[in-house]
Amino acid sequence: MYLTAGDPSLDATADLLAAVDRGGADLIELGVPFSDPLADGPVIQRASERALKSGATLGRILERLPRWRERIQAPVILFTYYNPVLRYGLDNFARHVAQAGADGALVVDLTPEEADAYVAAMRAHRLDTVFLAAPTSTDERLARVAGCSSGFLYLISRTGVTGERSSISSAVRPLVERARRFTSLPLAVGFGLSTPDQVREVQSVSDAAVVGSALVHAIEEKYASGGAAAIEQFVRWLKGSPLK
Repeated sequence: MYLTAGDPSLDATADLLAAVDRGGADLIELGVPFSDPLADGPVIQRASERALKSGATLGRILERLPRWRERIQAPVILFTYYNPVLRYGLDNFARHVAQAGADGALVVDLTPEEADAYVAAMRAHRLDTVFLAAPTSTDERLARVAGCSSGFLYLISRTGVTGERSSISSAVRPLVERARRFTSLPLAVGFGLSTPDQVREVQSVSDAAVVGSALVHAIEEKYASGGAAAIEQFVRWLKGSPLK
């Protein structure tokens, strides 16, 4: 499950993380808001804008994450772009991510060819580095991505930006089958999943399904009126768990 830190506020993020965890998330991707989120669709772009206006920064997120982490059991992966990481400093970033209690990071716009220093810094602090592969990735690219990744491999279900879709791309199964030739890591599929049926369909061919925009949209629509309980219920619905 993905949500943007600082949306609608840093204080609210603590409750939202706990709600997503209670709802049954197996892993949480905590997004760092960025002013130019090229890989994100309009829902997550709006969340980033709200988070930036609320004062969310990489430093403030890492400062608060230890307290947030006390309330959740699921592993936490930071989801960010390379510019904030580079400005923060690779060694500082890795050290503070580890101290904050996160398990690793996914830097969405960092390519394997340019990732050696970042991967080395993260490995020095025993943190996972998750990289992306897409249906358009060649076998050579899949091998490179697999070689840089630890924890799991994130497979994009379709090209383009994040966002809810009415159906799962036919490219998912062939991509999963090709990726399995290059890694024994768990394979997670994301981009476009928004219903329990879609989650189950993806889980039938991969190891995990990642829901992002649908959860962020639920926070946008339901949190103000229903609070954290509404988000917990939404996560339970996605996972097909009994509703409280």
